[in-house]
Amino acid sequence: MSDANTRASFRFFHRLRVRWAEVDLQKIVFNPHYLMYVDTALADYWRALALPYEQSLRAMGGDLFVRKSTLEFHASAVYDDVLDVGLRCARIGNSSLQLVSGIFRGEELLVGAELVYVFADPVAKVSLPVPQVLRDLLTNFEQGQSPVRAVLGDWYGLREAICSLRPAEPQDASAQHCVLYNAMNEAIACGRISPSADPQVDGLFVSTLLRGAGWSHVVRQHLAAAHA
Repeated sequence: MSDANTRASFRFFHRLRVRWAEVDLQKIVFNPHYLMYVDTALADYWRALALPYEQSLRAMGGDLFVRKSTLEFHASAVYDDVLDVGLRCARIGNSSLQLVSGIFRGEELLVGAELVYVFADPVAKVSLPVPQVLRDLLTNFEQGQSPVRAVLGDWYGLREAICSLRPAEPQDASAQHCVLYNAMNEAIACGRISPSADPQVDGLFVSTLLRGAGWSHVVRQHLAAAHA
């Protein structure tokens, strides 16, 4: 089983609150729901990687299939508990990924989890090597690096990327823009700052499938830094 025993071993967390429907007759969370909690966190993990899950894996030529899932119980969650689900990629093999999770109530580890996924052809169902772009992204992310790169420029240099996210607007031509690109070199967020005595960041847009991961805040930071 994993060494997911402290909050400090995780960079990424997903927060949730235990619902009434998830509690059993013992008045504790029914054990299968912990896997659901980890799976819910995994969806947010992909957003934190700036990768729309389905289309990114399709572009890589494969999909991820669960080979093993293991839970280790230390204590129980109860109705209305606020839980933080930590998740990290612990190991990358030739065709597999080992993901480790810890479900915490405050600093207390309630449940540890290990998931092994295999990257495979979705039609033939045969394993494939983990793509280098995914291997590098996961490795760098777990080492604390940003999964996106920010490009600042004028409308004429960034128009194509911006228009892949939202329609052009009249104020675009005179503004400075910021576009965030993910590991697949896809534009995932943008924003602008207009030249004025009191410049304001607006025109913010984030790819629909990646909303909620804080990418508009990252755009704001880059634009503000450029005008500091």
